[in-house]
Amino acid sequence: MDEIAKVLKCAARWAAALSSVCLGTAALAQGTAYVSSEKDQAVTLIDLATLSVKGTIPTCKRGRHIQLMPDRHIMLACSESNVADVIDPATGKSLRRVPLGDEPEAFDLSPDGKTIYVSNEDEGAVSFIDASNGKVLKSIKVGKEPEGVKVSADGKTLYVTSEVASLVHVIDVASGAIVKNVKVGKRPRRMAITADGKELWVTNELDASVSIIDTATRAVVGNLKFEVKGARSEDITPVGIQMSRDGKRAFVALGRANHVAFVDVPQRKVTNLVLVGKRAWNVTLDKAEARLYVVNGLSDDVTVVDVAAAKPIKSIPVGRVPYGLVVVE
Repeated sequence: MDEIAKVLKCAARWAAALSSVCLGTAALAQGTAYVSSEKDQAVTLIDLATLSVKGTIPTCKRGRHIQLMPDRHIMLACSESNVADVIDPATGKSLRRVPLGDEPEAFDLSPDGKTIYVSNEDEGAVSFIDASNGKVLKSIKVGKEPEGVKVSADGKTLYVTSEVASLVHVIDVASGAIVKNVKVGKRPRRMAITADGKELWVTNELDASVSIIDTATRAVVGNLKFEVKGARSEDITPVGIQMSRDGKRAFVALGRANHVAFVDVPQRKVTNLVLVGKRAWNVTLDKAEARLYVVNGLSDDVTVVDVAAAKPIKSIPVGRVPYGLVVVE
C-alpha cells in the first residue's frame, strides 16, 4: 500500500506540473475576473486558478466599462440603464445603483473614490458625479461622442476623448475648465498614463495608431502606427490599452485585427503581436502582470495570454458581446 501511495503522489505531482506548463507561469493565481456583457444583463465570473467560468451576477442593461474602486468594490457602467452598478465581490451582490446620466459609456474615479467622472455620449458632456448618491456636481460640454475618461494620479487633471472631433480635452478638475484641446488621430477611444505621469497614450480606433501626449506641454510628441501581417489597415482598430506598473510596456487591443500588441514604451516600438479572439476590445493585466486578459467582443470570449511567453493560454467563453474586465485577487 505504501508503494501505491507513493505512485499516486508522484502522479499527482506530475499532473500539477503539467497543468502549470499548460496554463503558463501564473497557473496558481488566485482570485476572480469579472467580465461585463452588453447583451446579457449579467457579469460573468472567471476563476483565475482554473481559468473557467464559475458563475454570473445579474446586473443592469448593457454593461460596459467596469472598474475596481479604492474600497475594493466593483463599479459597472450600464449604458441603457443610465446607472452604475456597485457590486460587492465578497457577496456577489449589488450594493446600490448610482445614476450616471444619459448613455454613460466610460468613467474613471477620483483617487479617493468619491467622485465619478463619466462620459455621456448623447449629451456630448462629461459629468462629475458624487459616487455616494449620484448627485451631479458638474457637467462640462466637450466634443461630440465623448468616450475615454482618465484622471491623473494626483487627481488634478482629467482627460476626455471625443470620437467625432478627434480631440483629447484636458480639464482642470478644480475649476472644471477645459485648459487645452489636443488634436490626435481619428476616433480616439481609450487612454493610459505612464508610471512617471509624463506621457498620455491615446488609442485611435480609425487611425490604427496611438498618439503620445506630453502631459507637461499638452502637445503630441509621438505617434505609433500598428501593422498586422495579412490585415488591412482599416481592420486595425485599437481601443483598449494598459501600461505595466513600471511604465516600460504597454498592451494594446487591436480590435478587428484580432491581435494584441506588446509595446516597448521607451522605444515606442511593437515587440510582439499575439493572436486572440475576434474584435479584441479591452485588456487587463493581473496583479503579478504575468497574465493578460483580452476581451473579444465578437467571439464572445476572453483570451488569457502568458505575458512572458507572449502566447495565448486559453480562450474562455463568456457572455454575449463582452466589453470590459476587472481582476480581483
